Amino acid sequence: TTIIRDLLELSRLEASDEQVEGAPVDMAGLLATLRKDVLARAQHPAEVRVAIDTDACLVGDAGLLHSAFANLLDNAAKYTPVEGSVVLRWWSDANGGHFSVTDTGPGIPPEHLPRLTERFYRVDPGRSRATGGSGLGLAIVKHVLLRHQAELEVASEPGEGSTFTVVLPPRRVKRAPALPVEVVP
Repeated sequence: TTIIRDLLELSRLEASDEQVEGAPVDMAGLLATLRKDVLARAQHPAEVRVAIDTDACLVGDAGLLHSAFANLLDNAAKYTPVEGSVVLRWWSDANGGHFSVTDTGPGIPPEHLPRLTERFYRVDPGRSRATGGSGLGLAIVKHVLLRHQAELEVASEPGEGSTFTVVLPPRRVKRAPALPVEVVP
């Protein structure tokens, strides 16, 4: 069922390269939901933290972004030992908005990094069967990000864990409106 669902989602994404406009997405709410979902699993890392460094919203398709970010978190949770940790982070700067997932898993050898978003590509095929998954999650992430004009950066060292960072263009970041300030004489 999972592989069919993922194949259908990937086919739908690949059928159109239409750029998504979307609406403001509450990132604090999205990250809280992602954290709650991963902690509801029977097995999950001991620590799952959320770090939000901006109150800015992300402009995009909330459902697609949830799918992409959930796939990144799902991989981190699957490959991080139960005594390990995962950190979800949202921040913005002059280069745009950034969402990252950092884990304390086994890391990924450098020769595998360029191929991670290919359909069915697995760093360790034997281990992947044990942890489940369709092998399509990062391909889905790639296509969701293309529709949002975003890029995926991966930093990983074997034995040190990994950080997957989504970099969204500045036009996708909407600052929260300033609250009115009442001046009292």
